[in-house]
Amino acid sequence: MKSIIKKTALSLILASFAGGAVAQQTLNSAYFLDDFTYRHEMNPAYMGDSYFSFPVLGQLNMSTRGNVGLENFLFNTDRYGLTTFMNPDVSSSQFLNDLEDENNLSFSLKTSIFSMGFRGWGGYNTLGLNLHVHTGLNMPYGLFAFAKNGMQGDTHYSLDEFSVRARGYAELALGHSHRINRNLTVGAKLKVLFGGAAFDATVEDMDISMTQQQWMVRAHAKVNASMKGAYFTEDEDGLVDGMEVESPGLGGLGFGADLGATYQFDEGLLKGLTLSAAVLDLGFINWSDNVTAYNEGEDFVFDGFQDIAINSENGGRELEDQADDLVDDLEKLYNVHTDGKVGSRRTSLATTLNLGAEYVFPLYDKLKFGLLYSKRFDDVFSWQETRVSANVNPTRWFGAGVNYAFSTFGSSMGFVLNFHPKGINFFVGTDYMLSEVNSQFIPLNSNANVSMGVNIILGKNKH
Repeated sequence: MKSIIKKTALSLILASFAGGAVAQQTLNSAYFLDDFTYRHEMNPAYMGDSYFSFPVLGQLNMSTRGNVGLENFLFNTDRYGLTTFMNPDVSSSQFLNDLEDENNLSFSLKTSIFSMGFRGWGGYNTLGLNLHVHTGLNMPYGLFAFAKNGMQGDTHYSLDEFSVRARGYAELALGHSHRINRNLTVGAKLKVLFGGAAFDATVEDMDISMTQQQWMVRAHAKVNASMKGAYFTEDEDGLVDGMEVESPGLGGLGFGADLGATYQFDEGLLKGLTLSAAVLDLGFINWSDNVTAYNEGEDFVFDGFQDIAINSENGGRELEDQADDLVDDLEKLYNVHTDGKVGSRRTSLATTLNLGAEYVFPLYDKLKFGLLYSKRFDDVFSWQETRVSANVNPTRWFGAGVNYAFSTFGSSMGFVLNFHPKGINFFVGTDYMLSEVNSQFIPLNSNANVSMGVNIILGKNKH
């Protein structure tokens, strides 16, 4: 399993942070900002200016989200400097006391290959081709307790479900928003999804017991790899030890939809208030080439987590090498085999609900306050947040917003700057400002993101 899990398991914790870009797909900080080009991706009822994007540069959004961060797994020690939690100079309590019962981390990347918006057919229309990459890691507290204390602590561990997930697909989306009357606007977006790859490795349950100075493990585990031309390779014992790909291509096809509406009050006590609601990514992908590996509860001997090398002949080992040792041992816990058959399966998209309320300040109509509630429905990677914001458009060419959010993973501050002089639009923003980095400028908190883009404005529209 090394070539599979090494790319998506503990390296998600230890390496993806180093890239600085490692789970939401849109910039929620800009939900209420007028003239933000991609508001229609957060609610398809929103109308905007006529535009087309610079290829690939129209929108780039990268982020991490989770209840653990790099600070939970890397430590500075006097003898070894920056090292992993497996270093003997890091005490069990120092490492384990800050972990949750369920520890998860997810990463999302979305980039707009091409996007455009224009007036027509009695409303506002959008066309976009986007690339999505999602990965997620969910690990129980007991797994890390076993890794840290296994050879010197308890002699029995019962672990709940833990999993690794990855998705990669392209999306062709066509949207239309239509004003029903002066108050109500509705919108919808239809999507055709082109699957590149999907990977799921799940251990449903695991029982680990010390007998005669060795660890005996019984687990129910399953691995699904969906990719055109993919197959598992096996070692001499018939266990999966990697994956190869021949003649890669389109791995799956699916469909999705976004639905949204806004209602603006223009008289009475509620004048200046706009309510909005949207459901995003209702859909699925059918994968035509799926290979499966599994462990149906067979007993096996586990000899990992007992000799994680910290030093080399030349002194301290590189942090990446230490992480590789951990991942090598983690993969042994799956202990799966395959029948070599190719089948099919279906995966659902992670659906998001957005509910918004926006109020125009009566003494200065260029200032708006917003309240946005978002909930992601995504199994163990589900989350919710409430974001309060203030947004201002003091001129025709500039807008900005600042906000504060309370979420499943803590609180955070965000901002957005949107420049839109005649003929061009440039925006940059974040929903999670970096609060702390180490000496190597690696983010220590898992919640961080950045969004930016450059687009050509063809003409201003009355929204």
